[in-house]
Amino acid sequence: MAGTEAETFDFIVVGAGSAGCVLAARLSESGKHSVLLLEAGVKDRSPWIHIPLGYGKHFSNAAVNWLYSTAANPEGLNRRVVQPRGKVLGGSSAINGMVYIRGHKEDYNQWRQLGNTGWSYEDVLPYFRKAEDQQRGEDEYHGVGGPLAVSDPYDKHPLAEAFIDAAEAAGHPRNDDFNGADQTGFGYSQWTMRNGRRSSTAVGYLKPARKRPNLTVATEAHALRILFEGKRASGIEYDQKGKTVTVLAGREIIVSGGAINSPQLLQLSGLGPSELLRRHGIDVVADIPGVGANLRDHINAPLMFRLNKRFTVNDVVNSFPIRMKTAMQYAYNRKGLLSMGVSFAQGFFKVDPSAVSPDIQSQLMLFSSPEVGGNPYPFPGATIVSALLRPESHGHVSILSADPFAAPEIQPNYMTAQKDIDVLVGAVKIMRKITGQSEFLKYVVEEHEPGPNCVKDDEIVDYLHRKARTSYHPVSTCRMGPDPSSVVDERLRVRGFEGLRVADASIMPTLISGNTNAPSIMIGEKASDMILEDAR
Repeated sequence: MAGTEAETFDFIVVGAGSAGCVLAARLSESGKHSVLLLEAGVKDRSPWIHIPLGYGKHFSNAAVNWLYSTAANPEGLNRRVVQPRGKVLGGSSAINGMVYIRGHKEDYNQWRQLGNTGWSYEDVLPYFRKAEDQQRGEDEYHGVGGPLAVSDPYDKHPLAEAFIDAAEAAGHPRNDDFNGADQTGFGYSQWTMRNGRRSSTAVGYLKPARKRPNLTVATEAHALRILFEGKRASGIEYDQKGKTVTVLAGREIIVSGGAINSPQLLQLSGLGPSELLRRHGIDVVADIPGVGANLRDHINAPLMFRLNKRFTVNDVVNSFPIRMKTAMQYAYNRKGLLSMGVSFAQGFFKVDPSAVSPDIQSQLMLFSSPEVGGNPYPFPGATIVSALLRPESHGHVSILSADPFAAPEIQPNYMTAQKDIDVLVGAVKIMRKITGQSEFLKYVVEEHEPGPNCVKDDEIVDYLHRKARTSYHPVSTCRMGPDPSSVVDERLRVRGFEGLRVADASIMPTLISGNTNAPSIMIGEKASDMILEDAR
């Protein structure tokens, strides 16, 4: 507390999210080092965190969600887009859709080609395998016995079967493992859950680690700033229930707040673009223009369908008898739609034939609603979103004041690059070819949005401007690289400083081809090894 001697820990991890929980667990594993884990949010006590379909209840729940939104851009997507981020033990792994995707192997090979030694696919695969407890068993690509449970859907779903069959009829291959030898094709998703319960990093990594006397976990602990002694990060100042607490780091501080909160904390601490810091009255510790720059995210094009069979989440919400049946099914055997991740089936394909790997990820979701996170339509419905995997548009995260409790500006500059628009329009056309197959049409009453009157390219572009969504995969705001414009080096050390690293999705040099939770966990695993190696 203020006025008392500051407590010292070997390692301080800021942020108990997808990477932070991994770091806290691994750094405390030997018992040799004292570790403090700071989390601005609360403990993961809500039962709806652990019931898979409960992610819908946390979309606008300020108790466990930062409730961010992006800034509008008149030159691109001229409206705000919701950008939920987990504010709870487990971070976004506690409120996300649980889809287990690692990205394409060439994503990581590109990281290595950009000069990041030790980050090729061959280098990172062992960490994916180390983290994983794969339901299907161990093989060249998958591991068993790790903290992160990875499971197949509880059962096949008729609409998912129809979606995959329709893709095959349209000329796309079937793929039973997007994280194996090849990503291309259509098949069932895998989810981070076990026995119908969410497998967040708080459950898989942190829960068993909390029994260790050398690990301290502080919740409702909002980091205010990093403290420095010259060029060494020496401690953290944080707020806990209105009281300011100072803690010191004997060895290192690892910032793991994610692509939004990590650059925000660095900027509040005096690391960032000097003009931005001075504008808000913050003393410049180091002029690092890359802090908060290079923000990238997956924007997607949604197609919504009105169906002729009551087997979707819409029907669970809108019908009391179906809701009761679904609840009983989950209570008795942990099956049914309550144990469902956000997408039941998905596919990866190319719009641009010159692309070296798929540039679109399409996911089938067994619900539809007028607004993201809103109440579902009053009829059986499904949504297929086609996410742009490697957008050329990029933006920034910038503080808007020196207030550590104020949300920063999040500006991804969606749809400011013409190629992004062209690929999304192409994805809509390819997806319509798939959903126009008889295998899928047997369940369709109509394409509800954008509908049959939206056919021409300019009409599709107008629809995207009105309805395009994010897949909630922000990255790269503390980019790793060998060049002076990068924020961290290949060992995730903040350039020019001792005792300070960043380890989360913000360090990704480029946006990977798929969901970002599994790669963030991999980053936590690899960072832990590097930190412990350097501590010897």
